[in-house]
Amino acid sequence: MGNNEYYENVLRIISFVDSHDLKALPITNEKWYEIDDKQDLDIAETIFAGDENMLGKFYSRYGGFWRFPQMLDFCYLVNPYFHSSKIIDEMEANFRTLVAEYPSGMKVNTLLASKCWGVKEDYIICGNGAAELIKELMETLTGTLGIIRPTFEEYPNRCQLQTVVTFIPQNNEYRYNIQDLMDFFGSKPVDTLLLINPDNPSGNYISMEDVCILAKWCERHGVRLIVDESFVDFSEGWTNNSLLYDNVLETYPHMIVIKSISKSYGVPGLRLGIMCSADVGLITRMKKAVSIWNINSFAEFFMQIFSKYEKDYKRACEKFISERNLFELELCSIHFLRVMPSQANYFLCEVLPPCSVGWLAMTMLKHYNILIRECSDKEGFDGKQYIRIAVRNHEDNAKLVNAFKEIDEQCKQMMK
Repeated sequence: MGNNEYYENVLRIISFVDSHDLKALPITNEKWYEIDDKQDLDIAETIFAGDENMLGKFYSRYGGFWRFPQMLDFCYLVNPYFHSSKIIDEMEANFRTLVAEYPSGMKVNTLLASKCWGVKEDYIICGNGAAELIKELMETLTGTLGIIRPTFEEYPNRCQLQTVVTFIPQNNEYRYNIQDLMDFFGSKPVDTLLLINPDNPSGNYISMEDVCILAKWCERHGVRLIVDESFVDFSEGWTNNSLLYDNVLETYPHMIVIKSISKSYGVPGLRLGIMCSADVGLITRMKKAVSIWNINSFAEFFMQIFSKYEKDYKRACEKFISERNLFELELCSIHFLRVMPSQANYFLCEVLPPCSVGWLAMTMLKHYNILIRECSDKEGFDGKQYIRIAVRNHEDNAKLVNAFKEIDEQCKQMMK
């Protein structure tokens, strides 16, 4: 047959020409993976990594967990309900056209983004995920950056260490309000202030009214305010919580609003994000900085047809909030967790003795095939034991809760 044939073909021919029977033997629950190429080897090295390396192997992939179809991913943060909308069916029906055609350029995609989110074309830019816009923005801005830690590190990682001024809430739930921020950064002035709202990973939330007060304070003190509202559609009363309105942007012309469409709309594979500001000069510079074809055809088509499915999106967000409330009650029943309140699509939880973060994360991965995000290495936690748990659909959340309950029983036995 030669040296480059699939072994299934070889076995099939052997079964025809050889008088001996071929028999298959079950391997029960043993791990296995077939390695044909470098990509297979990379996956196998992750699956078979030792305890000391396994979590790191998974975390360092930064996604692509569909390559591990039996694993439940409670790390990455997306809306679990909107992708059941028929918007996905329409995109699938147009797959061959979209994959074969070039996307439109920046001008057309700006028009589509303007239509989708109701913001003037001069005020909005769409990106290859929010990550592209964050990178370009942080490389464009100069001076010092004020942040609240623990935080989403994509912003400060784009800055030089000496330019970052850090506020850490002095309480065990990492709660803060605008007065805390105005007091701290009033005494430690910065050129730019970053507010992730709801915050990641704490889930802390500040109302739109208070964010506007903070924006007014920033305008008065010559501070540029960046508000990342990627998770705001998961907050209670979310339809009234966004800053993406022309009149709001014009009232605070030095404010920048960033939104990850991947998270809110549950379509991370499309790589779509937006940035809005009434600072037309900044938006124009950003549009020149990114590639003219930075958006793929699938993301463009999503924006083109979204308005037809907006009611589906609203229902998905309401369903999510209801599920999050139920999930919180279940998590609060686990004795080794201290659950922080959250207005986002995740919960920050302190892991209590006799559990440790490393042991819990490894146990969940090895014995339950569930990946959770260990957070203790984040700056601002000072080595304390924290995990972040995404909110998925009801069935998946129940699997995680049941696993935690079994571990809870083990912990009770350890305490005796």
